[in-house]
Amino acid sequence: MSAIGIIATLRVQPDKTEAFEGVFVELAAAVRANEPGNSLYRLFRTDEAGVYKVMECYDDAAAVEAHRASDHFRTLGAKLGPCLAGAPEIERLTAV
Repeated sequence: MSAIGIIATLRVQPDKTEAFEGVFVELAAAVRANEPGNSLYRLFRTDEAGVYKVMECYDDAAAVEAHRASDHFRTLGAKLGPCLAGAPEIERLTAV
């Protein structure tokens, strides 16, 4: 089994960046506390205003599915949705 990396590009509405970052802090803490199959879940700002990258690393596909099915992801993810300026772009990677 190879680790799975995910890079999600999120575009946030200009007036929603503070709210977005606040909710993401909660989400990242919940991931770290409740997902043993996750070794990285971190938000980064890019040089482009309102554009963020989430870098994620999971032990395997089951850990990715556990993340997506988790109550904290569904609950806090729903709070992130109204902040976004479009659908997330997801890039899935396999560790070498």
